[in-house]
Amino acid sequence: MGHAAAAQPVSLPTVVPAPRTDENSRVAHEELVRKAGSGVIDIYFVGDSITRRWGAVDYPELLANFTGNFFGWNAANFGWGGDRTQNILWRLDNGELPPAGPKVFVVQAGTNNLADFESAEERVLGVSAGIEAIVARCRRHAPEALIVLTGVFPRRDRPELNASVAAINAKLAALGDEGRVRYVDISERLVDSRGLLSEAMSEDGLHLSLAAYQIWAEAVKPILIERLGAALDVDVAPAPTGNPAAR
Repeated sequence: MGHAAAAQPVSLPTVVPAPRTDENSRVAHEELVRKAGSGVIDIYFVGDSITRRWGAVDYPELLANFTGNFFGWNAANFGWGGDRTQNILWRLDNGELPPAGPKVFVVQAGTNNLADFESAEERVLGVSAGIEAIVARCRRHAPEALIVLTGVFPRRDRPELNASVAAINAKLAALGDEGRVRYVDISERLVDSRGLLSEAMSEDGLHLSLAAYQIWAEAVKPILIERLGAALDVDVAPAPTGNPAAR
């Protein structure tokens, strides 16, 4: 039996949709709205900069990895750098979802919210509620879709947050449902002996390296094969986008 998303207090900022107000984010949003209305999107990646970099034209090596792993499944990347959960919710509510489908969502979010709370208790409640709200939005848009929910990645730049990350991920794991939500946590493969995001997996202690993205892909692809079958030789997903400020 599936786990229903728990009702969250509306006072939590993480669950109240909020737009990014800077010009670069506005332009990027317009581009992502157009992207959502083009091509065919069977796999929809949503998240912050960690998701965005994987499928963005301004990170060509990472984009090549994304394409190499997901070509033939009509995968499209809708991550945007700096987003908190409330910003992702706003984008989902304001045109960045495709008219039909998708068949699979890959959700990754929450790390940008971690430093917004004074206490660990508030942090765990707020961040997990925000991610749960994103899952609920995806489910509302495409009730038959599978949601691949990715655990929050550990940090090396802010190691004091990792205990909260583990507690948040424990809450996310409880949402797992073989039919509708598949929880994926690759943290153990990304950390060093201290439990921190290793240098091989992240240069800056926050964003992922090419090797880390490949580990993530290897965790996700068996789920995609199970759900969608083998990748095809053709792909009609919309063209990748990037950071307008990088042009």
